[in-house]
Amino acid sequence: MKHFSSIGAAVAGTGFIGPVHVEALKRIGVHITGVLGRTPEASESAAQRLGLPRGYHSYEAMLADPEVDAVHLALPNTLHYEFSRKALLAGKHVMCEKPLALSALRAHELVELAREARLHGGVCYNIRFYPLNLDARERLKSMGRIFSVTGRYVQDWLLYDTDYNWRVLVKEGGPLRAVADIGTHWMDLIVSVTGLEVESVFADLHTVHKVRHRPVGEVKTFAGPSEVEREAILVETDDTGCILFRFKGGAQGMLFVSQVTAGRKNMLQYEISTAQGALAWNSEHPNELWLGHRDKPSEVLLRDPALMNDLARSYSSYPGGHNEGFPDAFKGCFTAFYRAIASGDPTGQELYPTFAQGAHEIVLCDAILESQQRERWVTV
Repeated sequence: MKHFSSIGAAVAGTGFIGPVHVEALKRIGVHITGVLGRTPEASESAAQRLGLPRGYHSYEAMLADPEVDAVHLALPNTLHYEFSRKALLAGKHVMCEKPLALSALRAHELVELAREARLHGGVCYNIRFYPLNLDARERLKSMGRIFSVTGRYVQDWLLYDTDYNWRVLVKEGGPLRAVADIGTHWMDLIVSVTGLEVESVFADLHTVHKVRHRPVGEVKTFAGPSEVEREAILVETDDTGCILFRFKGGAQGMLFVSQVTAGRKNMLQYEISTAQGALAWNSEHPNELWLGHRDKPSEVLLRDPALMNDLARSYSSYPGGHNEGFPDAFKGCFTAFYRAIASGDPTGQELYPTFAQGAHEIVLCDAILESQQRERWVTV
């Protein structure tokens, strides 16, 4: 198996999430060749700020660099498909932020292109790599039939009508927003942890602020309020949503998503009920896994490699009591991705979130949108 330092990776995107990719890649020892910003000047500035050898002046220059084996795409949603396609055609592995594309058709095109080229394609659903989620994944295999999965993913960064980001616009982020932006993280995590398959969905989505007051000029994701000139814009994407799931085998599911819940900065939560007990996890307390019992006191497992199963232990870097969080989940996701690259051709058994799984999230979103429009259950 190759050592990670022999694999070259380049990062496209210098906003909120691009530097997160850079930091995680540095931590696992991947050789980072450089970074790409919106302009040559932005690329050079980001390279200096992040301590990287070069700022690429164009995406074509990045793909032409023989040192680059894989590209990381931390770009606006509308660019994901085209940049992924170009990278695959150039013979590069791809780790793309979600969504993989703005349509299921284009996402499946990328799945096939990666398969034909025998290249690894990943979508950055990093939350499945919190160590206790990996522990839950293995633990559920011996807990019998799953009855139900409930949860929520809530934030407050778009609470006010003066809050704005390009994601609120259909033409920039697609027709779904809260569901596609954060709901897909919950859905990917649940499918990964439980192994369940969604059979059908029923959705009730809501736009709280049908008019927002956008600053003249763009703002960064999670940027704070400022005194700027504003203009009114119509919003058609969802601020909140309730989704019911029917899983194959009979399990039920329920998800609430919101980007307008005051005080919740970034909270994903789930509870899974099985024949032999229950599990619950909350991203605001990511180093605790609740274990529910009927005939004895319930427990809280604190993240500790000495107490977790082998899979979770292999993605937990610090002793018990030394908390792991958001940046560590990216580190785990990329570790799985580069372990797969170092091992050789894709096998279909990869632990990282694959292009195929990313494409399935888009299929789920299409079904959720159809359910909202038709006010009925929709088969996936």
